[in-house]
Amino acid sequence: MFDLVYACDDFVVINKHPNVSVHKDDGDTMLVHDVAKALQCEKLYLVHRLDKMTSGLLLLAKSNQAASVLSQLFAHKKIEKYYLALGAKKPKKKQGLIEGDMERSRRASWKLLPSKVNPAITQFFSLSAKPGERLFLCRPHTGKTHQIRVALKSIGSPIIGDPIYNPSSDADRGYLHAFALRFGFNEESFEFTCDPREFAACGSKWTEPVVSENINQWSEPWSLQWPKIK
Repeated sequence: MFDLVYACDDFVVINKHPNVSVHKDDGDTMLVHDVAKALQCEKLYLVHRLDKMTSGLLLLAKSNQAASVLSQLFAHKKIEKYYLALGAKKPKKKQGLIEGDMERSRRASWKLLPSKVNPAITQFFSLSAKPGERLFLCRPHTGKTHQIRVALKSIGSPIIGDPIYNPSSDADRGYLHAFALRFGFNEESFEFTCDPREFAACGSKWTEPVVSENINQWSEPWSLQWPKIK
């Protein structure tokens, strides 16, 4: 269900496994409660979310005070977030910015609009994967529901195994992974990465030779030359 990545007096960082819900739905047990029980914490607080499909870094606070501070950091975009994804087709562009308002579409899906009143903003780089597939490093600057999943579909490369945006794709999971976090907390700097190749639960496609080789180029995603957003 999860792997412990880091723990201190104020928060813990875990690697959430794919297809695990962070809150109760469809009879699932609550992940936060299970982590608290496993780590013998009295209580843990959820300060951000990952989709059920998505694996990777999830930050949990150990107190109300820490939860308030971390929630504000997320709300004010003071926490850098980086995701790995595998797209099912060659994208319309190999790197750049995907920006637009989002609105609900059919059933549980969302769609990207050309308008930019309150837009979802996602930067990305991409490198080769198996023929016809693409490896993405995404940096979301907003926190909209299904943001990266919708963004990659909008450039013609829906995520492999995504049950909503790529239902015809047959894979062991939806290949979106919360890869890295960087932020300041209590006058201390924190940087975390979670390499999906190190955890069998994160899926087999990350270890494909060309994918694995290209992930190595992004070992410190905050050090890459991300273009400034106007």
